[in-house]
Amino acid sequence: MRRLALVAVALASLVVAAPAGAATIHVSIKKSGFVPSAVRINFGDTVTWTNTDTSNHQVVANNGSFASPILGPRQSYSFTFKTAGRFPYHDAIHPALKGVIRVNGPPPSLTFGATNPIVVYGTQTTLNGTVSNKKAAETVTLFQQPWGQVSPIQLAVVQTTTGGVYSFTTTPSIYTTYFAQWRSTKSQQATVQVKPKITFTPSGGRFYTTVRAADHSWAGHFVYLQRLSRFGQWVTTKKLKLGPRSARLFTIPRRRGLTIYRVYITVNQAGAGYLDSHSGTQRIRRR
Repeated sequence: MRRLALVAVALASLVVAAPAGAATIHVSIKKSGFVPSAVRINFGDTVTWTNTDTSNHQVVANNGSFASPILGPRQSYSFTFKTAGRFPYHDAIHPALKGVIRVNGPPPSLTFGATNPIVVYGTQTTLNGTVSNKKAAETVTLFQQPWGQVSPIQLAVVQTTTGGVYSFTTTPSIYTTYFAQWRSTKSQQATVQVKPKITFTPSGGRFYTTVRAADHSWAGHFVYLQRLSRFGQWVTTKKLKLGPRSARLFTIPRRRGLTIYRVYITVNQAGAGYLDSHSGTQRIRRR
């Protein structure tokens, strides 16, 4: 019983995995022949032959790609076609009975993705994918929808190269959703999230920090000076309010020995369309 249950589960999973919209076409096997004798189906469809005669029949593809057992009256055989092309077949018991299945190719499709799904402002990401016919010189249109944009806009038109591969490098300035279109087929979406770029530099005995991303202003927002603890954790030592140029000049608290600092902005302070971010580090040694 356990083995039968496992088989049943396996068969169920096969049914779930069938292509969306796949159909089953029925063909009757009569004494006079197959009805209908010529059938056109789509990639992934299934053909079921049912013996409606009073004698035995056997369905066999001329190229051997499928073959039924001997079918007695009222017995059926099904085969799912996952290859495009023309498939003539015959009745192995009554060779004069012949039929043909014509299978349309799979619908156009394309893969799509971004090499860097999270970038610091000013960093590039490459959008790429492959069209299903694997041909060069196919036209693919790329679209983008930056955060706050009500609808997608065209980003670029590219041509596929050998193997149907296409790519395009772009520099997003804020959270952006991308997709590609080839012929009438749209790809899945790819999202690239952006971290503001934070600088942290010495300036005449003090330190200077800025937050940058496109024309966005963080004036009035807060960043945090953090030091690396001996346990490897970042501990906040100062809360800094940014000025009108999204910048702040500040001093670092006195602390003996070597201390590693960075400037950090939380996702809430970064605001809609941006992730949290941090600067590079500064190593400060004091006696």
